Amino acid sequence: MESLIDAKLHRLGDLSNDDRGRLEGLLSGRRRAAAGEALVEEGSRPTFSSLLLSGFVGRVSTLADGGRQITAISVPGDFIDLHGFLLKTMDHSLVALSDVTVAVVQHADLRRVTEHAPRLARALWLETLIDAAIHRQWLVALGRRDAGTRLGQLICELYLRLEAVALAQDHTFECPLTQSDLADMLGMSSVHVNRSLKVLRDTGLVRWRNGQVSIDDWTALTERVAFDASYLDLKLSRSSSGAPIARRRTA
Repeated sequence: MESLIDAKLHRLGDLSNDDRGRLEGLLSGRRRAAAGEALVEEGSRPTFSSLLLSGFVGRVSTLADGGRQITAISVPGDFIDLHGFLLKTMDHSLVALSDVTVAVVQHADLRRVTEHAPRLARALWLETLIDAAIHRQWLVALGRRDAGTRLGQLICELYLRLEAVALAQDHTFECPLTQSDLADMLGMSSVHVNRSLKVLRDTGLVRWRNGQVSIDDWTALTERVAFDASYLDLKLSRSSSGAPIARRRTA
């Protein structure tokens, strides 16, 4: 857990030691939730925000017929609900897509700290801006890109986001998402998701088995789906093996 928090602090930018201490001091309480459990309900007025320490969380909007659209996904190292700090009433739910652990930050404490630490406040603001940039890319994908491209771009995005907090390497990462989850994210049926995965597998680009995703040809996959990582605001370099190394730009 501590290594993840360290990676998160690094990703937030060049914070002073005092600011790092302030943020670490906020992350005291722990909460666990099982897959399928709502951490925050639509229409609620939460008094806390949470840093995701393990597992995946989806931002979910529920339709009148009981269907759902997953409009965003949070991975370890993400603040999953900073929106609630200022918006107060939530217009969506936050649902655990796997078993998860979060560190809870009370809004009263967050308000007190950010009022006296402007650089930390800017870093958290940057977090919400990048979250919005990811959301815009998802909207473009849903409206203008075919199913296979949507899926390929999601795989590329998840790899870089997880690599940035040291949870992915050598083009491989653990992913607990089901085909039903993917369908609700990508605006597809589960059958269509399965067919799209088969195309990526048959062309030698991606393997997805038992919750593990391996990208066999990063260059070919990014070229095929026209993936541009600039919206993630990560400074990308390359290791000697050719794997992308992601680092968050400073705030």
